Amino acid sequence: MKIAPSLDKNMQYFQQLLKPGLNFDIVYRVVRIGGREACLYFVDGFTKDDTLLRLLQSFESIRPEDMPKTAHEFSKLYLPYGEIGLETDPDTLAAMLLSGVSFLLIDGYSQGFTIDCRTYPARGVSEPEKDKVLRGSRDGFVETLVFNTALIRRRIRDPKLRMEILSAGESSHTDIALCYIESRVDSDLLNRIRKRIEKLHVDALTMNQESLAECIYPHKWYNPFPKFRFSERPDTAAASILEGNIIILVDNSPSAMILPSSIFDIIEEADDYYFPPLTGTYLRLSRMVIFFLTLFLTPIWLLYMQNPQWIPDWLAFIQVADEIHVALIFQLLILEFAIDGLRLAAVNTPSMLTTPLSVIAGIVLGEYSVKSGWFNSETMLYMAFVTIANYSMTSFELGYALKFMRVLILLLTHFFNLHGFIAGTVFSILCLVFNRTIAGKSYIYPLIPFRFGELKKRLFRGRLPHKEKETSDGRGRQNRAGGR
Repeated sequence: MKIAPSLDKNMQYFQQLLKPGLNFDIVYRVVRIGGREACLYFVDGFTKDDTLLRLLQSFESIRPEDMPKTAHEFSKLYLPYGEIGLETDPDTLAAMLLSGVSFLLIDGYSQGFTIDCRTYPARGVSEPEKDKVLRGSRDGFVETLVFNTALIRRRIRDPKLRMEILSAGESSHTDIALCYIESRVDSDLLNRIRKRIEKLHVDALTMNQESLAECIYPHKWYNPFPKFRFSERPDTAAASILEGNIIILVDNSPSAMILPSSIFDIIEEADDYYFPPLTGTYLRLSRMVIFFLTLFLTPIWLLYMQNPQWIPDWLAFIQVADEIHVALIFQLLILEFAIDGLRLAAVNTPSMLTTPLSVIAGIVLGEYSVKSGWFNSETMLYMAFVTIANYSMTSFELGYALKFMRVLILLLTHFFNLHGFIAGTVFSILCLVFNRTIAGKSYIYPLIPFRFGELKKRLFRGRLPHKEKETSDGRGRQNRAGGR
């Protein structure tokens, strides 16, 4: 079906499809333009009222003899607003209306006029709670797609920057933006991602980017290491685009999905680049050391406790001083789950009660649990370090991947002693080695395949690259445009 020249027939179709009598927020206005009947449809709350008011006021001055013969001529003469389009498919018009685009139907024209004067309810672009930095930009992505693309455009003023818009979800029609620089992106990967999104057959992206990630890359469930990097910082997203990566923005999601991403990309943070090279290198190496401690600290301690004869004299203090009433493996596993319970409780705790409840939880679960005999103080100490160290990773997915591997190594160490510890360690390494990025390349590049120059860049923060720009007098001038 296409838009008919008869306004009554078109209105009858949209009345049955949109049900404005039942949907109070879908509004239509019947007006006269140049002696012809016309109808304007818009969604209350998604439209700039002052823009529509000015358009309607301008229509009152149109005389019948001034009405053009075609819709295209009418749009050029009497629709001065910038974002105007013509559409013949009524279902497309309905989908655009529900996304906030108003449309106008005029009797005698077989095309509808789309008027994009959208405005969305949105919060401020304040710094995200998770991806905070000690120095640097204090803005962050929000749930509005247009705002997020504007934050990236503000940082990259390159005409080769592309912002492709796609849609997914038969019911939700969720907007998806592919952001990349045409001259730097891997075109094969870009085409593959674009085709996968276009071929999606889902009712709705109920979980935003996670739903999209599971659809475009159905990875093996038993490998918990993340295939994507997520960031709520526009400066991180812009830097990734400049490096040739692809950024996927999903409407209603305040974060960017960066791909392809290796383990070294996921471990990186913005603070590495907001400080001088020496400080940035220290922060990066510290984070990598904490990465390994988070995974191996409690399993190695459990291994030593099961084999006290292996403990050297200078490490004798790590032995449990008090009597053990509950097996160490059960203490560690209970604390692993208890910490997740406290984390979930903290998320759902009202902000005004967070401080007093945190004090109560610290006293009861800390001091009294040791005095009662359930836990030993050494177990509490090491688990407290592991819990805090987990937050040195900006990626929640990586933190939980380390947690799953740690629990597996703990169980194997308890049942099979040294052989179990070695088996758990080997399994964790294999999960990293045999993992693949969405581009099909090594997850631990540049270790496999080994590239010393690239590995050096991953481990040590060097000076930012800069170019010399030739001036009229022939002397070089440093380019002011920064980059990673």
